[in-house]
Amino acid sequence: MEKDTIILSRKIQLHLDSNDKEKRLAYYQQLFDWRDMVYRGSNMVMSHHYIQERMKDLIYLRDDVKVKLADFKKDPDGIFTSSKLNTTYRILSLYFKGKLPSKIISSMNMTLNRVFAAERIAYWKGEKSLKCYKQDLPIPFPGDQVKLKNDEKGHNFKLVLFKIPFRTYLGKDCSDKKVLLQKALVGQIKVCTSAIKIVKGKIFLLLTLELPKEQHKLSEHIIAEASLSMEYPITVCIGKEHHQIGSKEEFLYRRMSIQAARGRFQKACTFNKGGRGRKKKLECLSHFKKKEWRYVDSRLHLYSRRLIDICVKSEAGTLLLLNQSAKEKIAKEDEFLLRNWSYYGLIEKIKYKAERAGIYVIVE
Repeated sequence: MEKDTIILSRKIQLHLDSNDKEKRLAYYQQLFDWRDMVYRGSNMVMSHHYIQERMKDLIYLRDDVKVKLADFKKDPDGIFTSSKLNTTYRILSLYFKGKLPSKIISSMNMTLNRVFAAERIAYWKGEKSLKCYKQDLPIPFPGDQVKLKNDEKGHNFKLVLFKIPFRTYLGKDCSDKKVLLQKALVGQIKVCTSAIKIVKGKIFLLLTLELPKEQHKLSEHIIAEASLSMEYPITVCIGKEHHQIGSKEEFLYRRMSIQAARGRFQKACTFNKGGRGRKKKLECLSHFKKKEWRYVDSRLHLYSRRLIDICVKSEAGTLLLLNQSAKEKIAKEDEFLLRNWSYYGLIEKIKYKAERAGIYVIVE
């Protein structure tokens, strides 16, 4: 049965809500300590999962060792003293109980179990290697820990997580973050398992929300036929209506101009005066850091949004992407297309927005 809800993720910057310098340093140290324990614990849990799953495939062991991965109290062939889910929780509790909040330990265990279950078949086939987590791993926690409050000025929000006070920093953000946070505050939408991530000293809340799908009057018999191409990013036909979204000049030429400008700066950096370190010599290049990626991501969001708006306006309940498989095959063989045209990113954004609007997508 199709779900009536959709999961959204938003990245929101947080500031420590304290003017006491000593307290702020203590909070930062606490977060860094927790992050280190989450990183080490995650790698331990994934290793245990892998060993448990591969136990039956170790053909060089005695036959009576190859038994079921189950609780021996419920299954006579089981080798565990508890449920499979509880085995890894006990490992985390053994090493981190009293140092890491139990809510974080529980969320870690559930998240890692889901990740391993989703990828276990690829591990068996040798298509993937076991995940190795790095030190910048987010700190997960259950959604019921997020208790939002409005701040005094009314633009941002306050929350306390594990006795650490935070306030959001939305700045000049023009997206839907403030609206979603306000709805979460009054209980209109549910907050799911979220996380805190620290990036270069900045704290971010990776907020996960479950909200109902948009309700639109749509008919599955009305089909919107969309074609993705280099000349026009999206061309869509609905009956006698014909729409072209974006253009080659707007998307491709702008992207290539960013690439060319970065190339010119790279060549010019050779003649910059040295003596103050590599960072100072390449300072002019910092302006182009991820500039191309941000531009492309912004354009793809805009194009996909316009496509879904057209479908909703025409009451089209089905969206058909024509000849997409053949186009992707050609793009893989053409180095220029592979480098400069983001088929995959555009399709993913179309699918995400279509699901939220209740439109069924078919990729031909």
